[in-house]
Amino acid sequence: MVAGPVIIGVIQAPFGVKGWVKLRSYTDPIENILQYSPWVCTNESGERRLLHEGQRNGDNLVARFVGIDDRDAAAALRGLAVYADRTRFPPPAPGEYYRIDLMGLSVTNLRGVQLGVISDMMTTGAHDVMVLAGDRERLVPFVQGRFVREVNLAAGYVLVDWDEDF
Repeated sequence: MVAGPVIIGVIQAPFGVKGWVKLRSYTDPIENILQYSPWVCTNESGERRLLHEGQRNGDNLVARFVGIDDRDAAAALRGLAVYADRTRFPPPAPGEYYRIDLMGLSVTNLRGVQLGVISDMMTTGAHDVMVLAGDRERLVPFVQGRFVREVNLAAGYVLVDWDEDF
């Protein structure tokens, strides 16, 4: 389990003229990001901004940070990651995992061939897909029972039923 600050979203663009920004949430559903307050974002010079308020706006999320009161200040936040402390996350249900906990796990198939390490997770309409970095990039569906046979966070690996030639 990853401890400390975890990226839960990214600031996309200013929203309006009063310092609000659009957010891309890495939570599912997207409004769950609002449960992990206090958030913080840090710019290149190390200046930290705390969340003042956030809300859903149609299909998007918008937020305002302390000390950000106009569009120009909001524009300066574009691209910054939004962090929350891992202690704010509820424990996952049995058989469920936070994506952050899967990052960096070694993935091996049933024949003992290491396919790579999880470098990213993609969401598709049907299921999540592990992006594996290794001798080449591989995409493996994260479907427990069918392709994913075992996830061992403590030992740092995922066992999959997946051919190394795919």
